[in-house]
Amino acid sequence: MSHVLIHDPTLRDGHHAVRHQLEAAQLRAYAAAADAAGIPVVEVGHGNGLGASSLQVGRARLSDDEMLSVVREALTHSRMGVFMLPGWGRAQDLDKAIAHGVDVVRIGTHCTEADLAERHLGHLSERGVEAHGVLLMSHMAGPEKLAEQCARLVEFGARGVGILDSSGHFLPADVTARVAAIRAAVDVPVMFHGHNNLGMAVANSVAAVEAGAEIIDACARGFGAGAGNTQLEVVVPVLERLGHTTGIDLYRLLDATDFAGRELMKAPPSIDSVGVVSGLSGVFSGFKTRVLEISGREGVDPRDVFFELGRRQAVAGQEDLIVDVAAALRSAARDQERHA
Repeated sequence: MSHVLIHDPTLRDGHHAVRHQLEAAQLRAYAAAADAAGIPVVEVGHGNGLGASSLQVGRARLSDDEMLSVVREALTHSRMGVFMLPGWGRAQDLDKAIAHGVDVVRIGTHCTEADLAERHLGHLSERGVEAHGVLLMSHMAGPEKLAEQCARLVEFGARGVGILDSSGHFLPADVTARVAAIRAAVDVPVMFHGHNNLGMAVANSVAAVEAGAEIIDACARGFGAGAGNTQLEVVVPVLERLGHTTGIDLYRLLDATDFAGRELMKAPPSIDSVGVVSGLSGVFSGFKTRVLEISGREGVDPRDVFFELGRRQAVAGQEDLIVDVAAALRSAARDQERHA
């Protein structure tokens, strides 16, 4: 059995579920509760990471500076993490996070585009900051390709690598094959980040650990994009029951997640029909809010939009494509009515 490092992106991925509108007091209180529970890494920021607050993916209530400052002050033992997608964030954003005392920085890219992380991983390595490289939409590549991409990330300076099941598409066997291939290809810790569209996030996280992952992402109450993430207060005791240590205090963990349930979200994420379709079609979970908005405006079924986005192999960062797909479906429906 092994020690599993839990990485908590409640205050980053959870931001997707509330349109990036968490207030400073909410960030501060949850970070302090997570710190008291002994959660090793607490990640904070806009749902799409550093520099992403924008009209395209949603303006955050607080600036990156404000979020980093508040959480840094609240953490006395836990390390502070941030996430950045090249293109949304820039080197200046990384420097800003470093100035706020960030401990762990994750650079994310699409699963076949690891080369886009080279400059930023090098930038962080030169400044002595622990940097990880993570691959989004990992269901769109096979085990060998992901292993090859992770090996590239290590060459660029990543001290941890891994995959995000960004659409909640995986079943446990998918995760086992991919994590095992990555584990065999690199000599740094491997991470897994699951979404719960098909109700498999905890099972997939356990599969990742059993295949050799040493870092697991999980959010309080599953607070996260779309159907939500691996549920933190469930996966920790499950891993402990399987004999893996996490170092997290159970009662204080439950206190932190109870707080999150009361104070961060209107309701815990649920697997609704749109969430299921998002998972089946392999579309980024963070698209959900925009798909619902645009589908309602155009008068089309959001499930049709998700399936069409899946057919077009839409990836994170292509939010503009939602407008095109919805308009095309509306136009096709009108043509059909005219010829009926």
